[in-house]
Amino acid sequence: MNNSDDIREVVKEKYGQAALAVSTGKTSCCGKKSTWQDCCDSITSNLYDAGQTRELPEEAVLASLGCGNPTALAELHPGETVLDLGSGGGIDVLLSAKRVGPAGKAYGLDMTDEMLALARENQRKAGAENVEFLKGEIENIPLPGNTIDVIISNCVINLSADKGRVLAEAFRVLKPGGRVAVSDVVVRGEIPAEIRRNMELWAGCVAGALEESEYRAKLAAAGFRGISIEPTRIYQIEDIRQFLAGQGVDVDAIAPLVDGKFMSAFIRASKPGSAE
Repeated sequence: MNNSDDIREVVKEKYGQAALAVSTGKTSCCGKKSTWQDCCDSITSNLYDAGQTRELPEEAVLASLGCGNPTALAELHPGETVLDLGSGGGIDVLLSAKRVGPAGKAYGLDMTDEMLALARENQRKAGAENVEFLKGEIENIPLPGNTIDVIISNCVINLSADKGRVLAEAFRVLKPGGRVAVSDVVVRGEIPAEIRRNMELWAGCVAGALEESEYRAKLAAAGFRGISIEPTRIYQIEDIRQFLAGQGVDVDAIAPLVDGKFMSAFIRASKPGSAE
C-alpha cells in the first residue's frame, strides 16, 4: 500500500515542476519543447473553448492539467462562493470568478508553492479582485464550515491517498444545499495491480482513480445526496498507450486490460438542507 505522505510528495514535486515549466517556458514533461498538455493529450486537450479562455493569461491556460471543464457544467450563479480543490495555475478559479461576478467569490486551494505563485501572477494579470488563493491540502481545507456554495475540482481528488477525508471536508465547508461539481478520472471495473503500484501514475491522474461504485459510496458516506456520475471521455487502448509511455509500464501487456475502463467524468452531489 502506498504511503500517503510519499504520494503527497510525488504529486507536489510533479506539479511543482509543471508550474515552473510553464512559468519559465523551459522544457516540459515530455523532454522537449511542448506544453504539458502535449504529454497527456488524451486527457487534458480541448477542454476549454476559445471563448472561455480568450481573456485569460496564457500561462493559466498552459498550466491546465485537468481532465474536464467543471466551470462549464457547474451552473454557477452570480453572488455564489466557489472553492476549487487543487486549483493549480488558476484557470478554473478565474473562469468561476467571472461567472459569480463581483458579488461572488472564487477560492483556489493548492499545496504546491510553485502553482500558487503561478496562480497569483495569473490573477494579477487577469485583474481578478474576487479571487483568493489559499495554501493547504484538500484533506484539510483551511476554511470554516458552511461557507461555500459550490465546490469544483479538476482531476485532483483522484490524486489524494485519503479520498474519504477529502469528501468529508468538502461536505463540512459547504453550506446546507451546497453542491459538488467536479471533473475527475473514474474507473469502471478492475485495474491491474501494476498500475496501482506505480507511484508516478498517482501524479498522472490514473493510478489513484476510484472505481465508479466506490466513488458513489464514498460520497454517500460523507453525507452527500443526489449523486450522479456522467462520463465525459472514455479512454481507449491508444489513449492509455500514449499516457503510460515512459512510465516504466509494459504498455503492450496492460493496454488490453485497461481499454475503455478509464474515463473522465463529471460528478455531481449536494449537501442536504436549504441554501440560505
